[in-house]
Amino acid sequence: MTVPTALAQATATRYVLPLREGGSLPGLVEASDDGTYVVKLTGAGQGPRVLVAEVIVSALAAALEVPTPRLVELDLPAPIARYEADEEVQDVLTASIGPNLGVDFLPGAFGYDGSRPPSASLAGRILWLDAFTANVDRSWSNPNLLVWHGQTWAIDHGAALYFHHSWPSRGVDPGRFAAQPYDAERHILRGPAGDLAGVDEACAALLTPSVLRAAVDAVPDAWLTPVADQPGLETVTDVRAAYVSMLLARLTDRTAWLPGPPSGPQAEGPADLARSQDARRRWTR
Repeated sequence: MTVPTALAQATATRYVLPLREGGSLPGLVEASDDGTYVVKLTGAGQGPRVLVAEVIVSALAAALEVPTPRLVELDLPAPIARYEADEEVQDVLTASIGPNLGVDFLPGAFGYDGSRPPSASLAGRILWLDAFTANVDRSWSNPNLLVWHGQTWAIDHGAALYFHHSWPSRGVDPGRFAAQPYDAERHILRGPAGDLAGVDEACAALLTPSVLRAAVDAVPDAWLTPVADQPGLETVTDVRAAYVSMLLARLTDRTAWLPGPPSGPQAEGPADLARSQDARRRWTR
């Protein structure tokens, strides 16, 4: 599958409502291309690096044939924040004027609850992708999976590639990321995925250096933050090269992070999903 080297562009025309889940205050918007998107905002507390992770991991998912919603660079015009009554949401919208991330809204999709697990092949590719990108946010407590038209879709990859949050203090260290183990025991697809030995070589072969570069190139310049006093991060071009070097290092030696076969009962299960859903309902009342 071809990985796009740039996001399509659209302009938000109406902010429909905030989606009060998580700490980033995503919202539902209508756009100039007649699409409806979940907008993830640059002005949210986690900052634009979360959007960088979303773009890169979504592109890698496409290369691995993991269903994930289409992304666009969504321009947020200044007037759109004026009509939002919630002051907290209005503040985040005002801080996000300009390019943001739009995630294609999947109407009628429902959250994954384990009752319709994906095939072992798809489950394995999703778990492999999460291990490769160090995504810790696909547990029973927070599945970040949707079921749409009978297919499992992977969403919300902002918690992946966490190494970039330490770049201002630690700089670029591909070896450290390559050696970082991955704990798969709480992954929601640990059971359906089974042993990853059968998908590992195939997944690794699909992520060629050119695919990795294309995934990084899809990130808009505005979201890439140079670090003036860190070698190899002084310019946007340097930052792009740093992402590629980190990913290449982790891909080259997979022994430290590739999950083995399940060794026993999972650390979490459907009861944890029910508790997290109950907590969200109480928070949104």
